[in-house]
Amino acid sequence: MGAKLSPEILTTLERLAIEVPSWAYGNSGTRFKVYGTPGTPRDPFEKVADAAQVNRLTGLAPAVALHIPWDKVEDYAVLRRHAEDLGVQLGTINSNTFQDDDYKFGALTHEDPVVRRKAIDHHLECIDVMNSTGSQDLKIWLAEGSNYPGQADMRGRQDRLADSLAEIYAGLGDDQRLVLEYKFFEPSFYHTDVPDWGTSYAQVAALGEKAMVCLDTGHHAPGTNIEFIVMQLLRLGKLGSFDFNSRFYADDDLIVGAADPYQLFRIMAEVHRGGGLEEDTPITFMLDQCHNVENKILGQIRSVLNVQEMTARALLIDRVALTEAQLAGDVLKANEIFMNAFYTDVREELAQWRASRGLPADPMEAFRASDYQSTIENERAGGVQASWGA
Repeated sequence: MGAKLSPEILTTLERLAIEVPSWAYGNSGTRFKVYGTPGTPRDPFEKVADAAQVNRLTGLAPAVALHIPWDKVEDYAVLRRHAEDLGVQLGTINSNTFQDDDYKFGALTHEDPVVRRKAIDHHLECIDVMNSTGSQDLKIWLAEGSNYPGQADMRGRQDRLADSLAEIYAGLGDDQRLVLEYKFFEPSFYHTDVPDWGTSYAQVAALGEKAMVCLDTGHHAPGTNIEFIVMQLLRLGKLGSFDFNSRFYADDDLIVGAADPYQLFRIMAEVHRGGGLEEDTPITFMLDQCHNVENKILGQIRSVLNVQEMTARALLIDRVALTEAQLAGDVLKANEIFMNAFYTDVREELAQWRASRGLPADPMEAFRASDYQSTIENERAGGVQASWGA
C-alpha cells in the first residue's frame, strides 16, 4: 500500500504545536498523597529544561505554559532567555485563585470587595508576567461555586464575575487574550460559577474580541459530545484554546487519548473542519496533565505524539466523498468513510517523517536510551522538589 500522508497533510502537520504545562514535570498525586520521584525539578528553570527535552525529541512542543505563583521567579526576562536558549518559548500564563484561604468562598465572584480586589490584582500581576515573557494568553480557571442550595446568590456571583473579568480584560495588551476555562463540578458540587461552555461563552462574548473560551477535554459529564462543542465554538469564533487530557470518569488528567483515542480523533476532525489547523488559527493547543505514577517527561512525549497521530488520521478523512454520502443520505457510507480514516495506521509514516526532519523516529525510545533521566536524578539530588501546588 502506498503512502497515506500526502504532502498537503504533512504541511498541515508541520504547523501542529502543542504547549506543555510546567506543572506536569513536578511531583503530583491524588487527593491523598503527592508522590516524590528522583530528578523532579526544584524550580521553574528546571521545569523548562525538562519541557525542552519533549520538543527536542518530537518537534511538537515549542512552548511551555506557566502557572503563577507556582512558577514565580525574580526576573521573568531571565526565565524567558533560559527557555529560548533551550529552543522553546514561554506560553500561556495560568492564574491561581484557588489556594489562598481568602478564596474559600470565591475569588472573582466573592461578596467581599476586598477579596475580589485581591483576586483581580493577581490577574493584573499575571498580565505583567505576560509582558515580560512574551506570552499571548492569560488563562483563568475558577474553583468557585457552592455546595448547598441557598448557600450563595448565583445571579449575584455571575454579575460580580462579569465585573471582575471586565477589569482584567481592560488590562490586556493589544496582542494578548483572556481565555476562560470551564468545569462542571469540583471543588463545588451544587453549582459552579463557570460550569460549561455556554457560561464561559456568555461571559467572554460580553468582554470583546480578545476574550475566548478554553475547552478542557476532561471537564465534561460522561457521554458529552465534545466535538459538537468544538464545532460550535469554532463556528462562533470563540474557541481560543484546548487543555488536552483524558479521563475514565470525570477530571482525571490522564494522557490525552488514553481513555478514548476515537474521541480525540473526532475532536481533531472538527478542529480541521472548522479551520482550526490553518496558519491563522486562533487556537492554542495545550496539555493539562499531571503524571502521578509514570515518568513525567515520557508522559508528555506520549501525549503530544497521541495528538499528532490522531490529527494525521483526521486529516485523512475524504471530505469530498464524505460530503457526497451525507448529501445522498447514505448514512452507513458516510460513517464508513469516517471510520476508515480512524482505523488507518499512520505510525510508521510519522516515524519516517520525523526521521526525515532530523528527529528520532521513536521519541519514546530515544529518551529511554539517553542519559537525560539519570543525569537529572544525580544533579537534582537535594533541595526542595517542585510539586503540584508549589
